[in-house]
Amino acid sequence: MNNETPLDGRVVLVTGTTQGMGRALALDLAARGATVLLHGRDPRRLAAVLAEVRATGAEARGYRADLGDLAQVRALAEELLGAEPRLDALVHNAVAGGGSDPTRRELSAQGVELRLAVNHLAPHLLTRRLLPLLRRGGGGARVVNVASIGQSPVDLADPMLERGYEGLEAYCRSKLALIMDTFALAAELPAGEVTVNALHPAHLMDTPGVRAYGLVPEVGVEEGVRPTVRLLTDPALAGVTGRYFDRFTETRAHDWAYDPAARAGLAALTERLVAPFAN
Repeated sequence: MNNETPLDGRVVLVTGTTQGMGRALALDLAARGATVLLHGRDPRRLAAVLAEVRATGAEARGYRADLGDLAQVRALAEELLGAEPRLDALVHNAVAGGGSDPTRRELSAQGVELRLAVNHLAPHLLTRRLLPLLRRGGGGARVVNVASIGQSPVDLADPMLERGYEGLEAYCRSKLALIMDTFALAAELPAGEVTVNALHPAHLMDTPGVRAYGLVPEVGVEEGVRPTVRLLTDPALAGVTGRYFDRFTETRAHDWAYDPAARAGLAALTERLVAPFAN
């Protein structure tokens, strides 16, 4: 695309880079001149993708953490704050999908339903703890939350889906929660300092998560990389914040995302679950 700002000298953290769209996104950003901070859970796979990115001539550093453990999320943030002089962009790409057995309910290290923990609570906590680093560049930092067109309201009476669990439903609930948190954080931050946006990158990309659930991929991961990179590089989006995009088009999320009572309820739930790790 012609309407892109070069990433030379920019530092970008991408979560979930050891496979799927995250790996492709890291390689794309490296080719654009960015210094890429790679996150992964598996040390062997993280080392492999780190070597792959460095082989392109790009500068890259790796950070390991299990986002299903908020203690590790907090430790990751502290490690980044201590090691990195700046952070210009953050892409929350790591995901817990519907699972290979959608009837099997999984829990995080803190006993939270796993999709809600990885897809919503981890980005919520990590972004907020990294705000000093994002602000250090003097303005223009961008946060991109990789969400989904699959969105479903969180049942605030049963947020852990203890009744009638289904993996894809849990995934859709967590992604709507992520979008709502995008709107909430964007409202808190001056757009000239940090922008926060969410997107559905592409439909049924060829990723391990899609295949594990038993779905048939329709497009390659590069289809999701392009709109995600655009949110990081398009100068027309400078200062644009608190929006949800379906690929390249700004659109409306699920109606529940705009309900004041729903937003307040989700915010209260989120704060309660992350409170032990917020300070």
